[in-house]
Amino acid sequence: MTDPDGTAETAPSDAETGPAVRRLADWDAVLLRELADEFETPLYVLDLDRVRANYRRLAAAFPEVEIYYAAKANALGEVFATLADEGAGVECASAGEVHRALAAGVPADRIHYTAVNPPGRDLDYVVDAAAEDDALTITAGAADTIDRLADRGYDGRLCLRVNPGIGAGHHEKVRTGADAKFGVPAERAVETLADAADRGFDVVGIHAHVGSGVSGDALEAHREFVGRVRDLARAVAGAVGDLEFVDVGGGFGVPYHEDEPPIDLEGVAAATREALGEVDARLMLEPGRYLVADAGVLLTAANTVKEAPGTIVVGVDAGMTTLLRPALYDAYHPIRSLAAGADDRETVRQTITGPICESADVFCTDRPLPRIGRGDLLAIGNAGAYGYEMASTYNSRPRPASVTIADGEARLARRREPLADVSRLERRVEEATAGATAPPEVDR
Repeated sequence: MTDPDGTAETAPSDAETGPAVRRLADWDAVLLRELADEFETPLYVLDLDRVRANYRRLAAAFPEVEIYYAAKANALGEVFATLADEGAGVECASAGEVHRALAAGVPADRIHYTAVNPPGRDLDYVVDAAAEDDALTITAGAADTIDRLADRGYDGRLCLRVNPGIGAGHHEKVRTGADAKFGVPAERAVETLADAADRGFDVVGIHAHVGSGVSGDALEAHREFVGRVRDLARAVAGAVGDLEFVDVGGGFGVPYHEDEPPIDLEGVAAATREALGEVDARLMLEPGRYLVADAGVLLTAANTVKEAPGTIVVGVDAGMTTLLRPALYDAYHPIRSLAAGADDRETVRQTITGPICESADVFCTDRPLPRIGRGDLLAIGNAGAYGYEMASTYNSRPRPASVTIADGEARLARRREPLADVSRLERRVEEATAGATAPPEVDR
């Protein structure tokens, strides 16, 4: 890590960074049961101390790199504030994330707006924000986006997202580096940026992203990806002058399976430095999942247990509207029974499902777990990334509450969405309730 004045800090100790991965079994069952009793379920719990430790571990592996947190992993304002306190910036994929970062106190010079095919309203908001503070950086992924920025009178700090033609990640749906949706093709990047510079834009950097959930198995792809970005950065610098930064994204994977080892950060850092070589620009990273995934759990209660042919079906009060990843990516999340004496129970194969009227609403199928009874509390691990952010009100189910833990103290960070909110935006409801006294809401 470095201080704002650029002087080096002492490397963080093991006590500051903790183990390389926090397993679900490491969470305090008593504390989680107390939080579920106080705030009810389903409930997201996020340990900000773990977020801080994850950042320090990453910063120690990449001491010369600027780290910008990918907000889409978890856009809770307390996460932004915690990471900003550590010196991180925030990479935002939407105007809403820019708004939340600014509201959390992140300075504009530590915010990068990197949208894909941004809607007009988003561009309007971000251009206005940049007019308030011209230190904000906008990343464009298409020549059309640069034209749309110019149409709005923007000629400020511009970064170009390029498509390096190589992708990696935990699932085909998140391998962005070779997907034509993302970025300007590498062979057109130099002319695109040269044209932008001629039009008066302040060209400050290039950005590329290989994918999400990249593990050690994809290290060679990561190395090749960084090498292509290096070559492009040199070509761009030759055409438009020196760049401030080269951003190679994030996407560092975390071990979702209990027996999966953590990513070798030192190995990734060494491979990145070797592949990047000599480039006269700052290196930037945009981790998201790595910083928050193992800092969060989702608590849910069993409400229905039934025998079915070949399995036991356990219904819980969380579902795909609470945690979408299993339904969307067929993602594995560890599951632990927090019931007293659970470890002494018979282990049987159980299928855990939610309350949504979809066959995809399943957290696991035939997984060996201690026998679950109605009313038992379960914890779903590695839920700190892409958990609440992907939550929805499908089936008109309100979204859950979120609790954060910092310095050993738990507090409500986001209240449970009341049932009345699922129709709050409807015009008919607005007219019918105009002037009426709203019922009191329970703050939990």
